[in-house]
Amino acid sequence: MSTPTGPANGLPVRMPRPRQPGRHRRPEPVVAPEGAPALVLAVPGVPSGTSRNLAEEVLSIARSELPGLDARIGFVDGDDEEFPALQSTLAQAAAEHTARAAALDAQAAADAEGENEDGAESSRPRLQDAPAAVVVPLLAGPDSAQMRRIRQAVLAGGSGAELTDVLGPHPLLAEGVHVRLSEAGLARADRARLFTVATAADGIILATMGGEEAVQAAGITGMLLAARLAVPVLAAGLDEDGSVSRVAEQLREAGSRQLALAPCLVGPEIPDGLLDSAAKEADCPTAEPLGSYTAVGKLVASAYAVKLGIAQRSPQGAPVR
Repeated sequence: MSTPTGPANGLPVRMPRPRQPGRHRRPEPVVAPEGAPALVLAVPGVPSGTSRNLAEEVLSIARSELPGLDARIGFVDGDDEEFPALQSTLAQAAAEHTARAAALDAQAAADAEGENEDGAESSRPRLQDAPAAVVVPLLAGPDSAQMRRIRQAVLAGGSGAELTDVLGPHPLLAEGVHVRLSEAGLARADRARLFTVATAADGIILATMGGEEAVQAAGITGMLLAARLAVPVLAAGLDEDGSVSRVAEQLREAGSRQLALAPCLVGPEIPDGLLDSAAKEADCPTAEPLGSYTAVGKLVASAYAVKLGIAQRSPQGAPVR
């Protein structure tokens, strides 16, 4: 037994381990700077209670990634009552931004009058130099038609908001599609575990929307997904006539017998019935869209942070468990 003054019977005393320095040191959590612009999530598609709940869950994840974040929802096709339109959300953010900037100006003037004798200047941030809001499109890949409408809403609002790029392609999207496939019983949850799924697909049609550019971007995510599943993956456009059936035929000609349709899409941007129609066209089962999968919220927070130059840990793709 040890005593306060030293070890008894020659036994060593276990001392508390000092905090490890250097690159192995655990990083301090990053928080949104005081007075940072609002993050406005631009939600495409026909507004509904389902899409609103999905957007709220995505923003909840984004807030956990960047505590203190002022995050709001703006619907591209909103009606300003139950579903606030993107332009209105931006106008409100701009009005609040102007009011905060005016308050800071008044405080700066007061600070100048009572300036320290050493002439030190105030380090208070200049809110006027920051945008009123940062708009993050809730889109997994490029979609020129949707982005044009979002950009028009940003310009029409006159809010001085800045617009980020879409969320993908990114390894985390491949992870999310993998998870949705495994939830539907169409893929193994983890390649490291040696068990089989009787209904596992041996060929994946990765569905996207937004034209040829979107299909090319989904192809990058498809390569990452193929590496995870060890089966062929080809991208197809849901909004392109015959694209899904052509890709299904390619996979079957290459030897695949059990196909699966996997949307590389968040969900609100998909017109009702389009995914089911594509699954019937390809004669195969389908997984659910990405929805509010954790990776989507992480990528939303990352897009916002990158636009503002906020130092944040970059989201990494991790194995599915």
